[in-house]
This record gives sequence, C-alpha cells and structure tokens, in this order.
Amino acid sequence: MAEPAEPAVVRLRAALRTFAEIQYDSARHHGGELAALLHSGEHVDRARQRLREFVENLIAEAAQDGDLRDDVAAGELAGYCLHALTAAGTVDSHDAVHRLVAVTLAGLGTPAPPP
Repeated sequence: MAEPAEPAVVRLRAALRTFAEIQYDSARHHGGELAALLHSGEHVDRARQRLREFVENLIAEAAQDGDLRDDVAAGELAGYCLHALTAAGTVDSHDAVHRLVAVTLAGLGTPAPPP
C-alpha cells in the first residue's frame, strides 16, 4: 500500500491494485462455491461496506485534488471500481490484473471538455 503522505490518487491506485490481487489470488485458492460460502454473513457485509467507504473517500479526495472526475458521485465510482475489479478473479495472469486496474482507473479520469 502507498504511504499516507502520497497523493490520494496514488493511494487509490495502490488500494485498487491490492483489492484486484486479492480477487485474483482468492479465485485460485478457494474456488467459487467454497468462497461464496466462506465469504458470507454480517461480518463480511460490514467489511465490504468499510472497503467501499475507504475507496469512496480516496476517490472524493483525489477528485477534490483535481486528479479524478468530479461529475459523478464518489460513491458511485467506488461501486464501479469494486465491481469491475471482481473480474480480476477470472483473468489468467498478474499482468492481466494490472491491465484491469489500469482500465478501471482510466474510467475515473477527468472527463473531456464538451466540444
């Protein structure tokens, strides 16, 4: 993970990359049905909510810094990121995980000005 003194966008990139790597590794070690059984319940729901809030706060901070788009609510973008990166469990290499993170982050970039 990135140091707290790093800009929010750098910390966000590190957090999303870590999340995607966990998805990738988890899919290889636990399998789908077993993972679903083990990763259910109220404690898991609370952890997911804390993760979403953490990502949302980083996105909001990075948007305030001018590094990410601010035309979409940070909560919506956090949901987009976490949902998109669950696909890391289906890719076949760490390089593919890193590409997925890059594509997801590109979707958060500042929007182009209207023509």
